[in-house]
Amino acid sequence: MNRAFSRKRDKSWMHTPETLSKHFIAYNAKFLGCTEVEQPKGTEIVRESVRKLKFSRHIKKSEGQKTPKVELQISIYGVKILEPKTKEVVHNCQLHRISFCADDKTDKRIFTFICKDSESNKHLCYVFDSEKCAEEITLTIGQAFDLAYRKFLESGGKDVESRKQLAGLQRRIQELETENTELKCKVQDLENQLLMTDASYSPTDSTTPQSPCTDIFDMIPFSSISPESTTPTRNGSPHTPIRSSETKKDLFGAEPFDPFCCAAGDFPPDIQSRLDEMQVHDTF
Repeated sequence: MNRAFSRKRDKSWMHTPETLSKHFIAYNAKFLGCTEVEQPKGTEIVRESVRKLKFSRHIKKSEGQKTPKVELQISIYGVKILEPKTKEVVHNCQLHRISFCADDKTDKRIFTFICKDSESNKHLCYVFDSEKCAEEITLTIGQAFDLAYRKFLESGGKDVESRKQLAGLQRRIQELETENTELKCKVQDLENQLLMTDASYSPTDSTTPQSPCTDIFDMIPFSSISPESTTPTRNGSPHTPIRSSETKKDLFGAEPFDPFCCAAGDFPPDIQSRLDEMQVHDTF
């Protein structure tokens, strides 16, 4: 193994500073996996990790599992490990957490680095297989370290602290977004329950008009239109209502006939004379 950071200082870097500072350098490789190590650096540490992961990969290969391919994006901010087709970030190793990086001189396809996990604070050794670019990838990571260190000196350490604060804010934003999604789901469930409750409850209309009362024959009781009412006399006979001076007439202009109110003098003259003749004949 040969540590990338112990290269000769007169050796020229492979990329321009602007490329690693403002963008990133991408490489394709096979990811053998990562394993926990006891120390943050050391040649023997990475050798044991490579041996362990190679053996594990041979077993998986005999079972028909292929070694997954990944894309490495290297910049002064760290090394991102992405799924090459979907560009989904599998691991994000920040540069200030990487403590060791090396390539294997006995197997030029293998390179590795040790990074401290941000959540568990454990040191993990990442091992990769690249047929042609193992040494180049190691040098690119070394150049990113060199540029990041120079930027750290220029900013007086403020840049690293800013990145730490930014990383903390990003984690907090992610937690809040997750919490917000859970609250939205709960609100939606409550709205659905409320709609189901409203649909099952149908209140009766209290303003429904009531039908008029009827008698035992299902008839509506008679109510007189006229305010006039018959009052019994002293001897018990009903009192004859007084006719109004203004008698209503029918459609043909004739006065309506009321047999209860008509007296003898109320008949027309021709009818009265005819009645008188009938009474005379009756006497004989």
